Amino acid sequence: MSEPVTIAQSDFSTCELSDALLKLGVPHGGHIPDVHRITSHSHSERLCGPAYTVRLVLASDRDAPKLLQDHFVDLAPQNSVVFISVPPGAQNAVWGGLMTAGAQARGVLGAIVNGRVRDTAEHHSAGFTVFARGTSTVGQAPFTRAAEVQVPVTVNRDAERDGGLPAVTVSPGDILVADDDGVVCIPRRWNRGFAGGHARTQSRCAMFEGYSIGYSRCRKLQAPPQ
Repeated sequence: MSEPVTIAQSDFSTCELSDALLKLGVPHGGHIPDVHRITSHSHSERLCGPAYTVRLVLASDRDAPKLLQDHFVDLAPQNSVVFISVPPGAQNAVWGGLMTAGAQARGVLGAIVNGRVRDTAEHHSAGFTVFARGTSTVGQAPFTRAAEVQVPVTVNRDAERDGGLPAVTVSPGDILVADDDGVVCIPRRWNRGFAGGHARTQSRCAMFEGYSIGYSRCRKLQAPPQ
């Protein structure tokens, strides 16, 4: 029997992880919609690590808690992935070049922002991986502020009401995986529940190779005589 492997130790793509989560009864497949790669070392790089969650609110929200400690970046654990929940209507950036510098100094793996970022060239230059819904030229103040860190945050509520995928809750320590196809959240309790990743990949590669050979043969059969 294959020994259980962590998600970070495996080579599962986000598509394969979503397929597995759907089969396990997770209705959204762990997918966090509309978040895509902004910067990274390379487009083949996969971001994977435990979530350090940050909940932002509109600056006008007087009922939400206030983060009285240091800046939320200064509280990020080493080898974590910063996940920022942003109010759906916010059009300002909530992650910039100074935050990337601070995150790298703390050994953070990357940032996933359910909102907008800026200073794209600085993230590129630093080789820091950032996923987001888009970019903006205006910064966080005076539009949004940090309310809480390391609390469960729920995203995609509006889309669910409009017939989209169900909302996704990201809790501290959940495993976030991001690649060119998007972002998937795997509940922390299932981190070691995926086994045999390399065998699965070899099987998948063989299947694609078979498809390729079959397609080539079909093309040859259909080719006109020389």
